[in-house]
Amino acid sequence: MTKADEQLLMQQLTDPKTQRAAFERLVREYSEQLYWQVRRMVLDHEDANDVLQNVFLKAWSHLDDFHHDSKLSTWLYRIAVNESLDFLRRQKNQIVTSTDDASQSVSQTLMADRYFDGDDTEALLQEAIAQLPDVQRTVFNLRYFDEMKYSDISEMLHTSEGALKASYHIAVKKISEFFKARD
Repeated sequence: MTKADEQLLMQQLTDPKTQRAAFERLVREYSEQLYWQVRRMVLDHEDANDVLQNVFLKAWSHLDDFHHDSKLSTWLYRIAVNESLDFLRRQKNQIVTSTDDASQSVSQTLMADRYFDGDDTEALLQEAIAQLPDVQRTVFNLRYFDEMKYSDISEMLHTSEGALKASYHIAVKKISEFFKARD
């Protein structure tokens, strides 16, 4: 979406007469990329859909809170990341398992998911990512899969670029070690 398109959309979102149609356009425009961001964090297709629905519900209910000091996409990603992290925290509180059991279930869950079209290597990568702490996992996903700039991630997560670079570097190192241990 161009900067002019985003400005027009933001303008339409603030006008009660065009708000509903503009929000429908926002959903169409950002659903896929937000779905994949959420999916990489929560892994399961059905859970990702539920979280994504919550993202858009929260965005709709907080349209008046958006101050236009960041890009619309950054605001939506921030909501998606926070909703995903909240979902993961709730899930951790519901299921008390050991790290081995949790990582084992990641591979099994992915391979059993009819929407997962990856191979064993992709499942192992997701297993390695699932073992990362929440912040490292988030930074890794945004940087590696979404190819997001550190400056955009910094704005979204309210963290310095230096801290993000360190988190990403540590995440890459942990993932490399995970694969080396498999050899």
